[in-house]
Amino acid sequence: MRHRSWLQCVPALVCLLAASGTHAADATQKLHALFDDSWQRSLREDPIAASTLGDHRYDALWPDYSDDAFAKQAQQDRAAIAASDAIPEAELTPADRLNRDLFRRLYADHLAAYDYGARYVSLSHQDGVQLLDQLTELLPFASVQDYDNWNTRLKTLGPLVDQQIALLRTGVAKHLVQPRIIIERVPGRIEKLIVADPTQSTFYAPLVTMPQSIPVAEQTRLRGEAVRAIQTAVVPAYRRLLSYMKDEYLPACRESVGIWDTPGGAERYRERIRWHTTTELTADEIHELGLREVARIHGEMLAVVKKLGYQGSLADFMQFLRTDPRFRYHDPQQLFTAYVLMTKRIDPLLPKYFGKLPRMPYGVRPIPEQAAPDQTTAYYEPAGIDGKRPGWYYVNLYKPEERPTYEIPALTMHEAVPGHHLQIALAQELGDLPIFRRDLYLTAYVEGWALYSESLGDEMGLYADPYDKFGQLTYEMWRAVRLVVDTGMHVKHWTRQQAIDYFKANASKTELDIVNEIDRYIADPGQALAYKIGELKIKELRQRTTQALGDRFDLREFHDVVLGSGPVPLDVLERNVLEWQQRKQR
Repeated sequence: MRHRSWLQCVPALVCLLAASGTHAADATQKLHALFDDSWQRSLREDPIAASTLGDHRYDALWPDYSDDAFAKQAQQDRAAIAASDAIPEAELTPADRLNRDLFRRLYADHLAAYDYGARYVSLSHQDGVQLLDQLTELLPFASVQDYDNWNTRLKTLGPLVDQQIALLRTGVAKHLVQPRIIIERVPGRIEKLIVADPTQSTFYAPLVTMPQSIPVAEQTRLRGEAVRAIQTAVVPAYRRLLSYMKDEYLPACRESVGIWDTPGGAERYRERIRWHTTTELTADEIHELGLREVARIHGEMLAVVKKLGYQGSLADFMQFLRTDPRFRYHDPQQLFTAYVLMTKRIDPLLPKYFGKLPRMPYGVRPIPEQAAPDQTTAYYEPAGIDGKRPGWYYVNLYKPEERPTYEIPALTMHEAVPGHHLQIALAQELGDLPIFRRDLYLTAYVEGWALYSESLGDEMGLYADPYDKFGQLTYEMWRAVRLVVDTGMHVKHWTRQQAIDYFKANASKTELDIVNEIDRYIADPGQALAYKIGELKIKELRQRTTQALGDRFDLREFHDVVLGSGPVPLDVLERNVLEWQQRKQR
């Protein structure tokens, strides 16, 4: 065949490129329209999540917890996956291929939870309708409309609680129930919501003090409506829930603690491992990794003990840390002040280690008093994605004598900065990403980053005191122990007491913390595995790039690369970092 000259080919080439560009534009438009539609649907389906994210269009509504609603959501999730699969991959940019992959992973996880029946075991000591009063911490109460929305929610709380009871009943029929030891914690929490005086209800708390901008007459009306709603809807609903939990659900709960003892539990745990770790590691591989990490960290702990000149065994030293009064506050306010001062100590150090810092601020709050006994030592509540509410570092002031001072630096670095707040706020501010990615919680990345952040305290000078360094190692050991006890209970049929004993033998955390942690792993199988796995990957990437780049390695730049794409699976994170390394080498 005779070849045409290059000039003769130009018109055809221009047409081909134009057609290709049109197809690519259409594919991009379809994909992002799907992202937007699915995001809006998720807000409509879960008004609680919408409220906490800062979208207040649904502040007067509750989710629909009926089985029909969950079935409809699953149907729409399948349709969303099919729609994303129908868009030709060749017409998408590499960035949108990743967006689609993460979108698909997210909705596949939703479907896996639906197929297992996770909605039937969604209530635990740390999750469920008995904790809805905590929503007042995150909602705006500035206008008459804000209070009217809240009162509407109070008036309509009954059907939501009844739907929760119906889900639990179905779970009993399907033999999908929580362990008894977890549910035994729940009735006491419900009892706190059954009050004789509505003005003493935690649901009434926002109405105690109202903005002066609201007219007195309106304040009187709003308070009266709230009192009536608590009397006629809220308290009766929780009485029904308490009666059901005590009379029906608790007797039906299982004595075992591992998910292996539920229908489909073994596959569900494998799926939870894949989701939380974003790897194909097996439970046995993770268990062995945990044992190796426990042994390694033991060695570092012994080095600190030797440096301090302590003469006893490591077990003796840990018992000394658990009981010596020099490491304890007995006044909750003193403990709270210590947490605040630690954040102020860390904040000015950040520019030395990070090229980009979030615009969104954060603050420190105590965990609500009624929830504190069943909560962990601290947690982070992300800022509103609308940019109108700061992030909050919540600290547990219940039994302050159980909260050792040497844990404060590592805990603050994990939950506040440079851990969760810095990472999550930066992700929320990545305006070029689809909004679902700015709110994506990939556990290995998010928690792995926070655990890695704890190790930065060495470079920042926060662990100059050997006891503080031991506190950091205690926290790292805590995450290594998780790999052993989580897989132990959910695959190897460990009892709860075996898990508690293993934890106590290897970490100096207090008994209260240890029991709360073990019960958390029981209620949320697999989630705790991701911290160590994510941290180890970030440390591995830092070591590899440091060796490859030598003097050209820039820690601030490395951190900006790790954080610059928002939460991603660990294989994608590795690819991003190695591409940065190659660019630096060129």
